[in-house]
Amino acid sequence: MKFLHVMDPIERIDITKDTSFVFIREAQDRGHDNFYCSIADLSFQDGRVMVRAASLRVSPVQGSHADTGEWLWREAEEFHCVFMRKDPPFDTDFFFATHLLSLIDARKTLVFNDAAGLREATEKLFILRFPELIAPTMVAASPDVILAFRDRVGGDIVVKPLDGCGGLGIFRIAPGDLNTYSILETSTHHGTRPVMAQRFLPESRQGDVRLLYLDGKPLGAVRRVPRQDDLRGNIHVGGVVVATEIGEREKNICATLAPQLEALGIWFAGLDVIGDYLTEVNVTSPTGVQEANRLSGVKLEAKVIESVERKCAGLLR
Repeated sequence: MKFLHVMDPIERIDITKDTSFVFIREAQDRGHDNFYCSIADLSFQDGRVMVRAASLRVSPVQGSHADTGEWLWREAEEFHCVFMRKDPPFDTDFFFATHLLSLIDARKTLVFNDAAGLREATEKLFILRFPELIAPTMVAASPDVILAFRDRVGGDIVVKPLDGCGGLGIFRIAPGDLNTYSILETSTHHGTRPVMAQRFLPESRQGDVRLLYLDGKPLGAVRRVPRQDDLRGNIHVGGVVVATEIGEREKNICATLAPQLEALGIWFAGLDVIGDYLTEVNVTSPTGVQEANRLSGVKLEAKVIESVERKCAGLLR
């Protein structure tokens, strides 16, 4: 099969952490032909979606891990699967790229995850569809409304931007915090931009679980524990990754989300869970596969590529 990977510049990735890298390597090991491009290489010409892409082979040596061939224009429907793996944030370039990918004939080429689904399942707001799974949560631009919510839920909240990623822009507003109004003015752009506010969960100090989801079921999981001097458990800001078990709560979360994710063509996702609560659904380019592999002695990318192979087997060719 021929796979196209739409992603950030491959020469810049860390091959010890990047999930897209192990997808490419696994596909290569299975004998599939990999190609690579960025979202700037997508085009619509003469009624067809075209991509300027290069053939790609990878190796496990950082710095010389990607060998690309000649960059040529190809029809997107040449490929059995297009992996949309551009890293967040979800910006206008990403948005327009999903519109181009939506024009690919789904009977001929699988887009993984589905482009229309990526537009619909916004990573912060998607959890609002499942009030039974989330902590007390609200979305508003008004600092006064946010502070009223804080008072209703015990005086301790976390606010986060709706378009943020990697822990950027997340603030805790604890009782008596003299920075409260400054935080809200900055976060909401003086009351003009909505943010998400959630009741602070003390369990977050023990870390959040990145639950990897595939085809309606848990694929794997890791726990990300924050530093003592940081609110966030994100790996790139110093969070420590430790092994964790997948329990009944995690299985139930996956089962509850599955019908809506399946309907949107979101087959692979990263669900963030603190305690018993779902806090985020990551769909653009979920990570955590390599960390789970190292901690649990598994090879999760094999199951992902197997899923893609099954989905592609029924396409018109």
